[in-house]
Amino acid sequence: MHTLHLLLVRTINRLALFKILRGILLLKVDPAFLDCPAGYTPGFLDEKQLRHFARDPQNELDDSFLDEALAKGDRCYAILDGENLAAYGWYSRQPTRINPPDMLLDFDPDYVYMYKGLTNPLYRGQRLHAIGMNRALQSYMEEGVRGIISYVESTNFDSLKSCFRLGYQAFGSIYLLRLFGRSLRLYSPACRHYRFALREEAPMGGEVGASKA
Repeated sequence: MHTLHLLLVRTINRLALFKILRGILLLKVDPAFLDCPAGYTPGFLDEKQLRHFARDPQNELDDSFLDEALAKGDRCYAILDGENLAAYGWYSRQPTRINPPDMLLDFDPDYVYMYKGLTNPLYRGQRLHAIGMNRALQSYMEEGVRGIISYVESTNFDSLKSCFRLGYQAFGSIYLLRLFGRSLRLYSPACRHYRFALREEAPMGGEVGASKA
């Protein structure tokens, strides 16, 4: 089934831009992913720290991205190893740019949108992504947020499998087709419940998208 789905999407993309975004939710904190390994420091980063880490290209935090994310109040939850940025994830309560960059993902503000997750290759295999995400969710729930909302492209089978293993549940899909400069968006019924939708806006700065860790 995976092979047929991938073939279908790739075939359509030869003629037009076509994406299927699988909406996912994380509604519970997993206590197994709350304790950081010894020597690591978890927490939200301030702008000064973010600008510092942006100087290193491998952190994928260019100034245009930071300008846009910080301007709308997005926050970065990170795990530091001394002065090194080991892993991070971004969280937003506002509509957020995805790929293609003229599209914004909208959602119910009772949830926080998790995006742009990254783990430095030197620190992979320590579950830092899961730890950071659960600690961030715990913090947001203390502020009244109901859970994390996000998406994974339907052809990213490994990421979908990883998300389900971490406790995410799927709730619906957005189908995006762009042909001759015009966009068609179709939604599965559950998307309406979570106000999960795409809207167009002029592109700015660098690409913002789904998570990778």
